[in-house]
Amino acid sequence: MALFRVGRAAASVALVAALVVLAGCTAATDARPPSPSRPAVPSASAEPAPPGPTGPTGPATVIAEGLDAPWSIAFHDGTALISERDTARILELGGDGAVREVAVIDGVAPRGEGGLLGIAAHEGRLYVYSTGEDGNRVQRFEIRGAPGALALGPAETLIDGIPSAGIHNGGRIAFGPDGMLYATTGDAGDTGNAQDLDSVAGKILRLRADGGIPEDNPFPGSPVFSYGHRNAQGIAWSADGTMYASEFGQNTWDELNVIEAGGNYGWPEVEGIAGRDGFIDPVQQWTPSDASPSGIAVAGGAIYIANLRGERLRQVPLADLSTATEHLVGEHGRLRDVVPAPDGSLWILTNNTDGRGDPREGDDRLLRLPLG
Repeated sequence: MALFRVGRAAASVALVAALVVLAGCTAATDARPPSPSRPAVPSASAEPAPPGPTGPTGPATVIAEGLDAPWSIAFHDGTALISERDTARILELGGDGAVREVAVIDGVAPRGEGGLLGIAAHEGRLYVYSTGEDGNRVQRFEIRGAPGALALGPAETLIDGIPSAGIHNGGRIAFGPDGMLYATTGDAGDTGNAQDLDSVAGKILRLRADGGIPEDNPFPGSPVFSYGHRNAQGIAWSADGTMYASEFGQNTWDELNVIEAGGNYGWPEVEGIAGRDGFIDPVQQWTPSDASPSGIAVAGGAIYIANLRGERLRQVPLADLSTATEHLVGEHGRLRDVVPAPDGSLWILTNNTDGRGDPREGDDRLLRLPLG
């Protein structure tokens, strides 16, 4: 049975959800039709970046430095906020590039890949995904004050009890074009979680902004939007509403997926493009040494993917999801997040101080990459 908990704002919805799950816990899973299999596509080989206004138009420049294992960037009314995984700090970036501490999130218990992870700003509130003593959770905070003196109000827990571990915590959160809050969760090192629809681990979740479960979710009474994920850490949408997600593979293939409501993405039964009925194949795959994808962004007709082990920014054109070009290869080390900035550029977080990188003087950094 599901062990996650929803917050007080969604208590009545949670009660209904529990009754629905209890009534059909086993039979309903067997009765669900298999998800369609997406046609296999070949792995993309990297090509030189194309000329002209179809991508970056200049080198990356440093906006801020001296960050400690930064994980996520969000914009509140044009002001950038940054999360740090191990310190549990939320930072505010000033116009002069200086950073100040907005808050330290209470109850964060960093270990391994867990800690203060994804953040998203929406309608005057900051939404935060973090690892606590009893699992991962999503909370929201009112953002108070003016730029240069921002502060956070009390925490409101939207969902908790998400399985956590030293590895595979997912952690990316974002609001979709439908106004719903999406969150990626990892399998927490237990591969069986990903195919278990009574577990919220190894999934992409979809919630209302108050933590309630939308009535049009694919599995009634459940926050699960898609499943069969090992450790997705990037989600973004194109202008037509198509949802994309990046995902860490195990030893063979990392993935870029097109996300469908109720879709089964295969883990741990398959990894990468398998062509098996019942599972949705990725539209592109890479070896982990060349990728290990984390945050993603859609901008200028392309998906941009920040890669950790691969130490590069990969650009995938929306017009041809089977191809890619590469930027910044090896120039700044591990890349954790990439977001479109208000000025039309891309902002990128390096991640060399997370215990797996090779820190350079000034790491970690926030970079700006101009786009044409």
